[in-house]
Amino acid sequence: MNRCLLLISGLFFILSGCAALKLQDPLRISVAGLEPLEGKGMEARFAVQLRIQNHGEKPLDYDGVALDLDLRGMSFASGVSDQRGTIPRFGETIITVPVTVPATAIIRHAFGLATGDRTRADYQLYGRLGGTGLSIGRSFDSSGEITLPALPPDETQ
Repeated sequence: MNRCLLLISGLFFILSGCAALKLQDPLRISVAGLEPLEGKGMEARFAVQLRIQNHGEKPLDYDGVALDLDLRGMSFASGVSDQRGTIPRFGETIITVPVTVPATAIIRHAFGLATGDRTRADYQLYGRLGGTGLSIGRSFDSSGEITLPALPPDETQ
């Protein structure tokens, strides 16, 4: 009898603990801008500006961010930043993350631009916002389309 009562009590506490855990509202993350930085050797560097919207009822503290950026379904750039801050409830912020583009990605994408659409590219952005204190970090996965700068007209024609 005592074991049965103990088991039922344990299950009650586990279930009530699960009910108390509310699913976190999703973050909406998009590329707000891309600015060139000084590169080293055959690498290119960019400052990716991420617009992060918190659709939740509580502010979100973060400590660090890591991201990977794919263009046209191919790996393009990755980067990390040790920034920390708070995204207000039902608010947004812009975080700038320096990313590196390896020479192999530059070559692969140059061939893609030469043979495909030169005006826009689909992107996939995924990564993680680091948590603070006892809070767990938040992963993100977002996609969209960016407009590429216009190429100068070919003057040999």
